[in-house]
Amino acid sequence: MTELPKTFDPAAIESRWYDHWETSGQFRPDRPGAEPWTIVNPPPNVTGSLHIGHALDNTLQDILTRHARLKGKDALWVVGTDHAGIATQMVVERQMALKQQKRTDFTRDEFVARVWDWKAESGGEITRQLRRLGCSMDWANERFTMDEGFSKAVLKVFVELHRQGLLYRDKRLVNWDPGLGTAISDLEVETREVRGSFWRLRYPLADGSGFIEVATTRPETMLADMAVAVHPTDERYTALIGKQVRLPITGRLIPIVADEHADPELGSGAVKITPGHDFNDFEVGRRAGIEARAMLNMLDAKAHIVQTADGLIPADLIGLATADARKAVVARLKADGVLIPHVDKDGEEHDAEPRTIQTPYGDRSGVVIEPWLTDQWYVDAATLAKPAIDAVRSDAIRIVPKTWEKTFFNWMENIQPWCVSRQLWWGHRIPAWFGPELRDGKLVMQVNKQGAARDSGNAPLSGNKAFVAETEEEALRLAQEYYGPHEEIILGTVSGVVPQTTPDGLPNFYKISIARDPDVLDTWFSSALWPFATMGWPDDTDPTLGGRYPNDVLISGFDILFFWNARMMMQGMHFMKDVPFRTLYLHGLVRAADGAKMSKSKGNTVDPLGLIDRYGADALRFFMAAMESQGRDIKMDEKRVEGYRNFATKLWNASRFCQANGIGGSTTLEAPEASLAVNQWIIAETVRTVQAVDLALADYRFDGAANAIYQFVWSRFCDWYLELIKPVQAGEERGTIDAESKAVAGWVLDQILVLLHPFMPFITEELWHAMAPAGAPRAHDLIVAQWPMADARSLDPAAEQEIDWLIRLVGEIRAARTELNVPPGARLPLYVRDAGPVTSERLARQAAVLARLARVERAEGDAAGGAAQVVVDEVTFVLPLEGVIDLDAERSRLTKAIAAAAKERDALAGRLGNASFVERAKPEAVEKARADHADKAAEADRLSAALARLG
Repeated sequence: MTELPKTFDPAAIESRWYDHWETSGQFRPDRPGAEPWTIVNPPPNVTGSLHIGHALDNTLQDILTRHARLKGKDALWVVGTDHAGIATQMVVERQMALKQQKRTDFTRDEFVARVWDWKAESGGEITRQLRRLGCSMDWANERFTMDEGFSKAVLKVFVELHRQGLLYRDKRLVNWDPGLGTAISDLEVETREVRGSFWRLRYPLADGSGFIEVATTRPETMLADMAVAVHPTDERYTALIGKQVRLPITGRLIPIVADEHADPELGSGAVKITPGHDFNDFEVGRRAGIEARAMLNMLDAKAHIVQTADGLIPADLIGLATADARKAVVARLKADGVLIPHVDKDGEEHDAEPRTIQTPYGDRSGVVIEPWLTDQWYVDAATLAKPAIDAVRSDAIRIVPKTWEKTFFNWMENIQPWCVSRQLWWGHRIPAWFGPELRDGKLVMQVNKQGAARDSGNAPLSGNKAFVAETEEEALRLAQEYYGPHEEIILGTVSGVVPQTTPDGLPNFYKISIARDPDVLDTWFSSALWPFATMGWPDDTDPTLGGRYPNDVLISGFDILFFWNARMMMQGMHFMKDVPFRTLYLHGLVRAADGAKMSKSKGNTVDPLGLIDRYGADALRFFMAAMESQGRDIKMDEKRVEGYRNFATKLWNASRFCQANGIGGSTTLEAPEASLAVNQWIIAETVRTVQAVDLALADYRFDGAANAIYQFVWSRFCDWYLELIKPVQAGEERGTIDAESKAVAGWVLDQILVLLHPFMPFITEELWHAMAPAGAPRAHDLIVAQWPMADARSLDPAAEQEIDWLIRLVGEIRAARTELNVPPGARLPLYVRDAGPVTSERLARQAAVLARLARVERAEGDAAGGAAQVVVDEVTFVLPLEGVIDLDAERSRLTKAIAAAAKERDALAGRLGNASFVERAKPEAVEKARADHADKAAEADRLSAALARLG
């Protein structure tokens, strides 16, 4: 054994053990013949740093990985980072801005090279931080979503989906981020409440017979209105359906259409329809027969006003930002007399009614999102979703907690086409090349005004022919087949016809130029392939990918259920013909102590690395596990983290006690032979703890597993077992622990270290080696030890019952002494009433332990005078207190304390009984009042019991 330092210092052991595990290959799956077990880490952004959510997510994953390894499985935890298209491009562009440089100052290839340089120098900081947390990941095979093998998988999936008709190009509305200049997902849009206005307008009927009233929160969009919708059953407008109105400002004639989108109960019941700039209006427009390519667009990529296809927007509005355009449009409408004033409660007129508007913002850029009509690539998500839905319904994929299934089904059954193209330079470039279309055997060229507005430059023409292929060579081959063998095809920077000249400079022929789509793929498109692309697909011809697919479990926050989890299901089942993982565990969020969501703006975020510096990684990990209760949110409580640091210290000190008394590690996996009741009892408690942890981890009850270990280590092993086997002092000589108890104690401590290792890997590995059997170093590290066996066949129930009785008796006597202020050093006689033969035998066998732990000596006869009474089972134990304490003063003290506690208890009960308080107070205030009431009620009961003991 290696003598342990007096003080437990996490910092002194953490980096040493992690370096040892990693350099010795302990994280590598290398157990031939063992059952494979696989989990993939949700790849954090390469720009990221460890936050408290990462700490929770990765702690839970590491617990399962280390547990699987201890169970003898060939455990693989796949680690890697995501290229994070938008986030990474933003980081690099910010750095360039410090040097007064812009992305567009460079060619695309030059910029991408700069991003790779940034990744090599600064990217991946989070992977170094994950090591500090103790994550036992397979770093030898770290992946990146843009490494060569992964990129090959991404290209193949895109091409295959396109070939199968499940990926296509379409003109639809997207969430356009003018700040970033790209489309973004619905899931990347956050809605904020903004103080806005509600304008009412008169649109005159074209025949001069009157007008129809509409209302809007965005009056500038009327520049691209294409219809007015009314409900088909609204009798006020039945006669107007089919007629036209003439738009103010532009003079455009637009029809009045019937559509159920118009709610007769809201406003005037008539709704202006701008299909190119509103998602609901887009669908109304399509139902009215307006094709997407005919819908008017009045904004450019920066959300500035551009001329519509019909050329009717006044020139002085062109180029205005939306906020400025709004003011100008309202002024014109007012001047033209079509703005209906709002009359407030005081009778005063205003241009508009104040309203709180739900406004979409980009979660990264922070700018207002515009619905924008543009050509993008889409995946037929509805088709891909069906097998995933069936997998969850049939339990081929088990979602834990099960309550998330309803949310999953609701989203998947109503899923919309997935826009997978992004207007960025960093990312997987879309493997599509565009050339001019052939119509009736002739080349057709189109002008793409919208594309020219993109900052990515050479956007392909919306009507062009796409050649989707994994390589340039394949794209050229497809183009040659399309245009015919007589045409010469080249790879260019723009698609179209490139005039060629003869040697004497005369233009007499041309070449067809095909150009690659400048857009890149949505980051989630590539990360959806993570469970199988990280295993070598598509190069690995083994359909099971070495037994690593499906993965055993996936752990993630519920907030990426649709971003990532569902998309992995869709892609995995489509390409691998099997589920990507058998279990999906969704954990909650880590919130501030008051339950509020953490945010930098609120200043309530918590740095997990700071917590590790203060309390150690083991304490933080144990906190995360103990607080994780089937997906419920976790309230951050630094005091709890500190408490688990104290728990580690208690285990450290218990190990030092064992060392000082000649107790070392066990030489057997099975429990030693035990004849003493105390040893039979602790073996049984150990077995029950193993069973409890096994059941909890099988059900993903991380809190149940952590708390079972905690209670066993703190209460059963440290507080009771080590106290029960302490040698009796004999004069100045300290006695020795018997050989049987040494063997049992060493075995139990070994079981504790193995059970606790997934939760607290550092301290357990340190103690495992320090507590090695005398003269024999451990044959292997704890990380690859064997999980305990829950074998209770040789246990003696009678012995267990005796020690449980002893613990209850000592506990009751100690409580009575404390409550009645009996001096700690006072030895009291113990009178016994009504003891049966079993209790009498126990008292005889445990007399020495009772004398040492409860400081009582068995007395014959009956007690006289004031005494405390303790009842355990059928026996009343009497402790005379005459001359030990002032009985009258103690009764008075207890009576006053009972009254004070009862008064506070009743006041809190009255407060909680007030419906107004419960309904109006903050939830945390109500929760605190309930906790305080329970504490005061328990205190009053405890003090009343103490008073009753005095008789």
